Amino acid sequence: MATSYNYSLKMLEMCRVTPFTNSSTPLDELSLPLTYFDMFWANIFPIERIFFYQLGQDESTHTFFNSVLLPKLKHSLSLTLTHFLPIAGHIIWPVGTEKPSFLYTPSDGVSFIVSESNSDFNRLSQNEMQEAIALHPYVPELPVSDSKAAIIAFQITFFPDQGYSIGMRFQHAMFDGKSIAMFMKSWAHICKHNYDETTLLPVELTPVFDRTIVDEPQGLGMFYLKNMFSSSDSNPRSLKPPQVIRDMENLVRANYELSRQDITNLRQKIVSQQNQKEEEDSKRMHLSSFVLSYAYLIVTIVKAKHLERKGKVGFGFSAECRSRLNPPLPTNYFGNCVVGSLGFVDTETILDKNGTASVANELSEMIKGLETRVKNMSVEREIENILKWKNIEEVADVVIGVAGSPRFDIYGTDFGWGKPKKTQVVSIDRNVSISMAENRDSNGGLEIGLALKKSEMEMFAFLFANGLKYM
Repeated sequence: MATSYNYSLKMLEMCRVTPFTNSSTPLDELSLPLTYFDMFWANIFPIERIFFYQLGQDESTHTFFNSVLLPKLKHSLSLTLTHFLPIAGHIIWPVGTEKPSFLYTPSDGVSFIVSESNSDFNRLSQNEMQEAIALHPYVPELPVSDSKAAIIAFQITFFPDQGYSIGMRFQHAMFDGKSIAMFMKSWAHICKHNYDETTLLPVELTPVFDRTIVDEPQGLGMFYLKNMFSSSDSNPRSLKPPQVIRDMENLVRANYELSRQDITNLRQKIVSQQNQKEEEDSKRMHLSSFVLSYAYLIVTIVKAKHLERKGKVGFGFSAECRSRLNPPLPTNYFGNCVVGSLGFVDTETILDKNGTASVANELSEMIKGLETRVKNMSVEREIENILKWKNIEEVADVVIGVAGSPRFDIYGTDFGWGKPKKTQVVSIDRNVSISMAENRDSNGGLEIGLALKKSEMEMFAFLFANGLKYM
């Protein structure tokens, strides 16, 4: 399909924002090791997200943006970075060292781009179908070389008389979903409340970077590093992520909502599909909002893609582990503390009339097994899991992942001019993944984002709506 997307983006400023300091309190160099949790995610393509903020008539002017909004965003980011020093640094892997590490030096800072766009803000921040590439100009690049990689970069885009966006690209090696949400909320909190360098963050937003509290099973970090690191052929130690190539031609993205009642109806439908013997098992199933919605979306995507019945479908998710470890980590531990889980179901089973229940049961079993898996992790126990990930393309016709969580309250990220009108995970258009967040109106529902070929998305939209209507 010939693209119909047109935009004009003007770069206004390219700079670095450094952690706030003064001559009386110089900042010291800080180095952190990667834990085994970090190693698992160290070499995937960076995550990309955009927050769109609508502004009122008096706030959406050039004068307000340049004299109030932009200076506050910059200064509050600088103050925030003093609490999150490793983020302002890099991942490094010098020659002669066994594994990468995080390093902040006093000369470091984060890339900060300011741009202006004449594009339709409302179109970009809508739920309706639009070309996937429409969001790409509002996400910054993230500098990376074989031995050094920036951790996060920001792009602020002003839409005159409409609003602004905050685009970001960041390394999964430093952040899991909970951590990036904590950082963004801390930045927003400091900006909204006009904090200065003497003000402390609330406890729940104060990061804990201490890696000594993470007990690593012997050799597991190096095992992940050797087996999950898809380095370039020319340099087996390169920090450059593997190229993720998906044909953007005819690729569109859209957002959908599942209400609290939709989720209740899904639960009732799945329970009703069990026969009497299975009914007792269904009562023990982990039928959370996540499981119910993910199962329904997997089935709907598979039907929309018209997959052959003879194959298999893979689905993966990352699960929070802070409370599952023994001893548990603090809730404000900053870094990766998630494990990746991967399952497979026959396509024919998914296309069966009870397909949603079958997928939900598989997801439920995976989640119920997490407690034991996390507390008993070892190289020997993880070999099977790693083999699944490495052979994924040989086993499954399609793999449907999920990014985000409804537990992160991502729509609570208010910099002082209101909560986001929309937030989008842009990087899901590089594979068949779903983004998931709480509903913006905080009514117990979920917001789902995905990117598919245009013909598939049209079929998905039809099946999604009718499946809920006639449940």
